[in-house]
Amino acid sequence: MINGIINVYKEKGFTSHDVVAKLRGIFRQKKIGHTGTLDPDAEGVLPVCLGKATKVCGLLTDKDKEYEAVLLLGKITDTQDITGTVLEELPVSCRQEEIKEIIAGFVGKYSQVPPMYSALKVGGKKLCDLARAGVEIERKPREVEIFSIEVSEINLPRVRMRVHCSKGTYIRTLCHDIGAAAGCGGCMESLLRTRVAGFGLEDAKKLQEIESFIQALRAQHPQGELAREGLKDLVADTDSVFMQYPQVSVREEFSKQLHNGNPLKSQWLLGWEERHKEGSLRVYGAGREFAGIYKWEEARGCIRPVKLFME
Repeated sequence: MINGIINVYKEKGFTSHDVVAKLRGIFRQKKIGHTGTLDPDAEGVLPVCLGKATKVCGLLTDKDKEYEAVLLLGKITDTQDITGTVLEELPVSCRQEEIKEIIAGFVGKYSQVPPMYSALKVGGKKLCDLARAGVEIERKPREVEIFSIEVSEINLPRVRMRVHCSKGTYIRTLCHDIGAAAGCGGCMESLLRTRVAGFGLEDAKKLQEIESFIQALRAQHPQGELAREGLKDLVADTDSVFMQYPQVSVREEFSKQLHNGNPLKSQWLLGWEERHKEGSLRVYGAGREFAGIYKWEEARGCIRPVKLFME
């Protein structure tokens, strides 16, 4: 089984589920999961986790993200993007400087009402399924944070912008809300996700590229499993998303305690420092295999596992 994370470039027309299904066929393994949905008409970075790395999925979903979006002013749709049914069209009378000022007002924390056409579940049912059935329900606003918005081009009624935002932010809804604040309505015309945590657009691979790479690798080793060494340029190690944490390794004589998932005493560790009592730690076995993320527990005087990734 292959363990690690692939930076996939999701193309238009694919759902995030489609990407996972395709990769299961390419790698011939079932244990694969994505790190947060992208709409079928959106494209860009979609980290996908394989094997033991699927435990990272929820952690990456919680990370901040960056997008390039085109806002189309003067048009309101039921989906808040260009693919939806047009509900209203209004003239765009704002000047460029006014639009920039309105957009700047959305930087920071604000309450965003999730769109009906979304995968968010309420009462066990997806909002998009209810919307397709003609049912609209009240949604509670959720606080999101827009860290920055850079307007790169204005050619009214279109505005191209780069958005850096927190988890749970709907860029479609941001476009809709900016249009409402401008008094002319608006919807999202296009969306490109350029970054999720440390995974950027410049390194993302399309499904066809991934398939060709794996086919070539299998041709070189027709009788055996895919070698991890051959995959290093495609599949990132699981611990690559935790490089912000300091690392320690377990002394060989205490390997059994590590593999049993026990709390670990500081004297069992190589590289231990007192400062490691603050925050999270990457812990490795004596053979340099990544074991998991640990935190210091003062009451017991040891580090305890937060998330384990070893066999």
